[in-house]
Amino acid sequence: MAKTSTKRTLSVYLYIPNIIGYVRVLMNCVAFACCFYDKKLFAVLYFVSFVCDGLDGWFARKFNQVSTFGAVLDMVTDRVSTACLLVILSQFYRPTMVFLSLLALDIASHWLQMYSTFLAGKASHKDVKDSTNWLLKAYYGNRLFMCYCCVASEVLYIILFLLAGNEPESVINVLVNAVKQGSLLSLPAVLSLFGWAIKQVINVIQMKTAADVCVLYDMNRKEKP
Repeated sequence: MAKTSTKRTLSVYLYIPNIIGYVRVLMNCVAFACCFYDKKLFAVLYFVSFVCDGLDGWFARKFNQVSTFGAVLDMVTDRVSTACLLVILSQFYRPTMVFLSLLALDIASHWLQMYSTFLAGKASHKDVKDSTNWLLKAYYGNRLFMCYCCVASEVLYIILFLLAGNEPESVINVLVNAVKQGSLLSLPAVLSLFGWAIKQVINVIQMKTAADVCVLYDMNRKEKP
């Protein structure tokens, strides 16, 4: 029985999407290890890792290898990589609290969403069919829309990293100067701003609705005899 259980466990760890997840972790480790002396290599590795985030989900559905471990690995990798990049950006730009606040919002929003999903007995944190907020339902209900917002946010952060100088500067000044100088990075940066803004609004809404689920769970539990 123990051997059978071990084999089953090992088989899940070796799912194709989970292997992609391990590769993503490795790429992120290499990317952040070299980020201060090779910005271009960092940008390439980080972006490829982000693209693989979409591939693992496709492979999971294609080969029927969806797993709770894979979902957790995917989310943890996303949150940790974004968190590390935001911490680095907080050292390049002023005020520092801008990026640290974005980091706090990102973690709090997703953690509350995952926990509220657990309390509600749902299989996925993306299941918001019973939500009354149209934007949240549109975000998780339309893969292209969600993909645009996520890609826009990550691309904007990568561009800000590439544009960062040796001395701390204002984000607005850096973007304005990039546009004035006709930098090739200015156009994708501007195009990413809208999706990034929507993503932050979604994070706020998600955090509030998830918190409401937690509160209602406690209220319903207390009302039971």
